Amino acid sequence: MAAALQSVNDVEIDPSGIFKYVLIRVSQDDDSGAVKDIVRGWASAEYHADIYDQVSASIEKLGLHCECQGGGRINHNSAKKKITVYGYSMGFGRADHEITTAILKSRYPDYSVTWTNEGY
Repeated sequence: MAAALQSVNDVEIDPSGIFKYVLIRVSQDDDSGAVKDIVRGWASAEYHADIYDQVSASIEKLGLHCECQGGGRINHNSAKKKITVYGYSMGFGRADHEITTAILKSRYPDYSVTWTNEGY
């Protein structure tokens, strides 16, 4: 992977709470085929699109391309070391929570990370 793609953090979420998140596929604007899925979420975002708009602007400044793969919600309980991924985005649809969970598990290996398609 190119340095720009490697420089993008896999996960940037709030340290605790319940908040919206988006799953974003980042790729190089060339024929290399290099891609990376990232998770972004924070409570300050009123809409999933607010998260995507902010993240996509910073990623595109690196010369990379991004595409939202969907969204949902994250319940991050740092005290109990537990993360639950669930729900969907009205604008982007449901993210593949299995992919999101795998990314979160690599960032939080000592956490219990689970997902469900229930809830909004």
